[in-house]
Amino acid sequence: MRTRWVRSVGFTLVGVLALSACGSKVESDDNDAAKKPCGTLNLAVNPWVGMEANVAVVAYLAKNKLGCEVSEKNLTEEVSWQGFATGAVDVILENWGHDDLKKTYIDQQKIAVEIGITGNKGVIGWYVPPWLAAQHPDIADWQNLNKYADKFRTSESGGKGQLLDGDPSYVTNDEALVANLKLDFKVVYAGSEAALIETFRAAERNKKWLIGYFYSPQWFLSEVKLVHINLPTYKPGCDADPQKVACDYQPYDLDKIASKKFADSGSPAVTLIKNFKWTNDDQNAVARDIAENKLSHDAAAKKWVDAHPDVWQAWLKN
Repeated sequence: MRTRWVRSVGFTLVGVLALSACGSKVESDDNDAAKKPCGTLNLAVNPWVGMEANVAVVAYLAKNKLGCEVSEKNLTEEVSWQGFATGAVDVILENWGHDDLKKTYIDQQKIAVEIGITGNKGVIGWYVPPWLAAQHPDIADWQNLNKYADKFRTSESGGKGQLLDGDPSYVTNDEALVANLKLDFKVVYAGSEAALIETFRAAERNKKWLIGYFYSPQWFLSEVKLVHINLPTYKPGCDADPQKVACDYQPYDLDKIASKKFADSGSPAVTLIKNFKWTNDDQNAVARDIAENKLSHDAAAKKWVDAHPDVWQAWLKN
């Protein structure tokens, strides 16, 4: 997820796969394009369940309606962009900003292209459990956070209040925000999206003090209605220097990025991915089935596809 959800990368992409030139030929009444060979579709899967939901539905339709072979690649965000050059990645189905990567791979190297929005509205910020906001309403204003810093102390926060982040591969603005807003807090990582969710769930259940990074779309917000902290208002350019950020996160219209080679390939999957567009509620429904109800990607996708034929049938049409 993102400066923006730029992810740090501690490794390089190895053992990449070349695009296959052939694939099964399955005919479908949904679209004449399905009569063309689809070949292999390489989809990046970044480490949050909303992205898994996008991939699950697109992969299910690509396989069952277009006859594609689908390869899902579990990669961090920046490594996904590196995969465009090798053919290891054809599509990133949920991109959170990344103006720096767009400049490199789209504008300069010209190996990637924007391929439309997902329909999802992305929001990143700091949140507290609802019980805490109800008992201390002023905590929703960042200027009051230092007053409560001692309440957020943990064994990992070194005598300061703990600000909990998620996956350590997420590069957020949080450390800069803590420093630039002169907050008596230390950023600590939960380790994963699942760990972050469980910590918030336990904090609400057990009335524990917790403040942390979170985001929407995310199915968990329908279970526990976390309360957003009002940081200084975002204005375009206020986050241009990562070291000097002192404003809230930018809201996003999340978009899709494809390799130029794939976008120009004539594959029927290009039409599907260009047209793929749904809502936060759609994504959250599939994500909840994957994360909470423990359905497989295909089972969660089939459940959604069976319930929304009018939505996805339009994605297959030129």
